[in-house]
Amino acid sequence: MYEVEVKVPAELGVVRDRLEALEAARVGSVVQADTYYNAPHRDFAETDEALRIRSERSDDGTEETRVTYKGPLVDEETKTREEFETGIEDDETIDAILTSLDFEPTATVRKDRERFSLDGYTVTLDSVDGVGEYVEVETEVAGESDLEAAREGAYDVLERLELDPDDQLRTSYLGLLLES
Repeated sequence: MYEVEVKVPAELGVVRDRLEALEAARVGSVVQADTYYNAPHRDFAETDEALRIRSERSDDGTEETRVTYKGPLVDEETKTREEFETGIEDDETIDAILTSLDFEPTATVRKDRERFSLDGYTVTLDSVDGVGEYVEVETEVAGESDLEAAREGAYDVLERLELDPDDQLRTSYLGLLLES
């Protein structure tokens, strides 16, 4: 599975109003804490990979924890990458497993996210502690042959929100946090 994602800085209140005008469906909001790890056998910053534990609490009180591996970016334009993710019962146990295997926590990124659905894409309004406000437009596709169409669709959604695809950032929130 591939995640096709485009991220741009934006004023969230303005974008929220545009989403409402386009009659996008509000999916809900969550608070996420993502703890990223580096591997003992290679530097993920150099290989452009990511391994994280995400703890999430939704606005309905539901809590969920997932572990995710993200492969290197697959194109020069967007944040498209291969991704593997699964749910876990206990973030402290998976942290103990990873640190026992010499994976080291790098940083934790905390964000408030509000999600909308528009034309088959998820539009996420992100307020990221220590980093700022961003809009992500993303979808998932099964194979490489679907990447270009998904990317163009994401650009179209940005333009409908009066955002410029040329303003996109390929740097992760972790990277932006570490740069600040």
